Amino acid sequence: MKKTKLLLGLGIMAVIGVVLVAADHIDAPGVTNNTADIADFYGFESPSNPDNTVFIVDLQTNVLPDLAYGTFDEDVLTEINIDTDNDLMEDLVIQALPRGDTMYFFGPVEPAMLGRESEVMVDAPLGQVVISGNEAMTTTTADGVSLFAGPRQDAFYFDFGQFNKVIGGEAPEGFLPEGEAVDTFDGANTMALVLEIPNSILGETTSTNVLGLTVYKTWVTTNRKQ
Repeated sequence: MKKTKLLLGLGIMAVIGVVLVAADHIDAPGVTNNTADIADFYGFESPSNPDNTVFIVDLQTNVLPDLAYGTFDEDVLTEINIDTDNDLMEDLVIQALPRGDTMYFFGPVEPAMLGRESEVMVDAPLGQVVISGNEAMTTTTADGVSLFAGPRQDAFYFDFGQFNKVIGGEAPEGFLPEGEAVDTFDGANTMALVLEIPNSILGETTSTNVLGLTVYKTWVTTNRKQ
């Protein structure tokens, strides 16, 4: 199944002991309001097991408060890309593809294709989890991989109204302090993919960040079926 990438998500490193966040809300009109639109990508050491890494991908559906939860688009493949040799190309991919009420995960495995095209790695199943409305359902595999797919409140805190005033020159005071700022995304919903994976499956970290911590170089992309 060939896919063409519609949107390259902001890359982050999954850091041992430190969380780094990349957010990119509703700025790509061609993918807005469906799960080809990447909102956030988080990577961090598992709080319950330092030998595991957690990846969270928030996909855009409805970003305004009080709107109903969306659904995963069955024509969209989500890929977590991992660079293991510092050449800024994906050496391993973890893929998520929905079918009906189930999200199927594949990898981590060497991709069949690099760059703008991708192929579902059906020969490398990682596990699957039932998508059930707003119910929290997690699957843990025999290899110690935990998987979740479903709606979650948007974790990104941002005063979008004040941001527009600042860039429009209407707010010389700049951004508002804590207690005065308004969280535009409070109550908004995203469709989330959450994976906790033993580092033994991911392999050795191959890079060091500015804090001197060893990291995986990783980024997320979405691909639409052609």
